[in-house]
Amino acid sequence: MKKYEPQHEEILSAGIDIGTSTTKLVISKFSLMNMAGGMHMPRIEIINKEVLHRSPIYRTPLLSQATIDMEAVDELVKKEYANAGIGPNDIQTGAVIITGETATKQNAQEMVHHLSDHAGEFLVATAGPDLEGIIAAKGSGAYEYSKKTGKVIANIDIGGGTANAAVYKSGKLCGTCTLHIGGRLIEFTGNQIKSISPPIKQLFRQWGSPYSEITVGGIRNRYEIKRLTDFMAAVIARMLKRDLSAADQPLLLGHDPNWREDIDEIMFSGGISECLYKYEMGTFGTVTYNDIGEMLAASLRENRELSEWKWITPDETVRATVLGAGTQTTEISGATIHVEEKDLPLRNLPVFQVPFGHEFKKGLNRMREAVKQALDMFDPQGEGQNFALYITELPYLGFRDVQELADMILEAIKVKPNPAQPLVIVLESDHAKVLGQTIKVQNQEQSIICIDQIRVEHGDYIDIGHLLQTGVVPVVIKTLTFHH
Repeated sequence: MKKYEPQHEEILSAGIDIGTSTTKLVISKFSLMNMAGGMHMPRIEIINKEVLHRSPIYRTPLLSQATIDMEAVDELVKKEYANAGIGPNDIQTGAVIITGETATKQNAQEMVHHLSDHAGEFLVATAGPDLEGIIAAKGSGAYEYSKKTGKVIANIDIGGGTANAAVYKSGKLCGTCTLHIGGRLIEFTGNQIKSISPPIKQLFRQWGSPYSEITVGGIRNRYEIKRLTDFMAAVIARMLKRDLSAADQPLLLGHDPNWREDIDEIMFSGGISECLYKYEMGTFGTVTYNDIGEMLAASLRENRELSEWKWITPDETVRATVLGAGTQTTEISGATIHVEEKDLPLRNLPVFQVPFGHEFKKGLNRMREAVKQALDMFDPQGEGQNFALYITELPYLGFRDVQELADMILEAIKVKPNPAQPLVIVLESDHAKVLGQTIKVQNQEQSIICIDQIRVEHGDYIDIGHLLQTGVVPVVIKTLTFHH
């Protein structure tokens, strides 16, 4: 930073969450300051964060079961910006996140790109179920709680369509799991059933009579539907114990629970936790639930297995995901890096962590699987969304080791839909230049951005700026989290 440039700056961030049931928006202000002394490399840090505006909680506008009403969402965002006294040009960062079953709508991708073009400088993410769980755990306070206490905490974010669990220990992500469990999986009109979601229909078929006879237009049968929500609560308990049965499979979305640790304490966020904690005190526009939300909350409270864990009260209930959508900080990379100027700047790259656990061979063997998991998480439709591999806990590397690592990385990325895009590697340790150059020697055609000395986290997003005269690059880390 040159002497005449400001050492202090304020930026505005917006978070917009378009969920299965509800849509909400938050505007925040971050104060940035250069924390390095005059003779040192600049280090910009966020020194203060303040929520300026929280929107009411709106019912998500849909044109049909398969399509989001983009115009209505647009109007809603414009209205909230006006209420906050800001325009799209005032927003420098933030996230548009489409969560739950809304992420499966036909025009979900179109919606986030449209909003990011019209609502300011956005990080664009259509949250897949794993990413959604991670974002919610940061917004609810579970991530921060695990950092403070060193305990293993599971955050279960239950909305209209899905229950997204993310497990953290000492601020490190242990694993995730998502279930088809949510308040709007059965909806009512008066005393009649208005809709039943496909996973619930499958479950009812599996259970046979009288459940297989529960259909749209049928009577709102309290006993049988309460048995369903009791079953959902029991499935959550089994999921937390990594003990899902064959009978639970219709409610599993994606992979089995993939953490190894035993859970110490649990936290609930999302719309269903609003039914438990009532934080919004009448501001929630959908208090007259015509769905199974209240019943599901009652089943959670009554479940004996769930009561075996200590329940930690969340910082946020229904707003956990939207508040998990927006901190930004700039860091400077190490000085020994390998970058190709023609490919910079790069924006909005999700970060996938590959921990070696200080064992070189084990880490190498993980690389192929890591790239596949990154594709599943960040590019499920195979559209070519690039990502950064964040390689941590490397042991001491000799020359041969660096060659082997370069070989394995080049082999692993062959499964990417667009292998010609820049290969982005972030290293915790000081190996970026030698690894980048070795990969380049092995494959002249491959474009490589290899940087180090950057602390990121699994699920963060990064922007990498132009190469500076000092031979470093500025890196903007968009941590999808919000701390009070």
